[in-house]
Amino acid sequence: MREVGLRLAGLLRPGDLVLLSGPLGAGKTTLARGLGEGLGVRGAVTSPTFVIARVHPSLSGGPALVHVDAYRLGGGLDEMEDLDLDVSLPESVVVVEWGEGKVEELSEDRLHVLIGRAEGEETVENDVREVTVAGVGARWAAVDLAPLAG
Repeated sequence: MREVGLRLAGLLRPGDLVLLSGPLGAGKTTLARGLGEGLGVRGAVTSPTFVIARVHPSLSGGPALVHVDAYRLGGGLDEMEDLDLDVSLPESVVVVEWGEGKVEELSEDRLHVLIGRAEGEETVENDVREVTVAGVGARWAAVDLAPLAG
């Protein structure tokens, strides 16, 4: 998943909203770690489950990475407003784990990354992930996302 994040980082620019979905342990935070590495941001990208959001400034003059974990948030955008993501979005790349159904209203242009993972006994024997990437809006209409999926 780290490699997918590294590849995805090369496509991102300030103002991009990325939603990461998948079951527990699918690799959402690992993908976000790859994004941070690819964007050249400061600080270790770790799960922000208990702090809800972390801002990782760029070390190279690029956009900051705002990494959000919406797992514990039950409401939609109203509950997310306290995080001021709409203020951060224009100059940052905002990545939201568990954001589906909660933050889509932040931007007409967004990227949905769904990570599938085998469950049960298959998980131990065959820990393969399936990644589906879908762009929404004019920003992503002409971007070839095929190399990211797998």
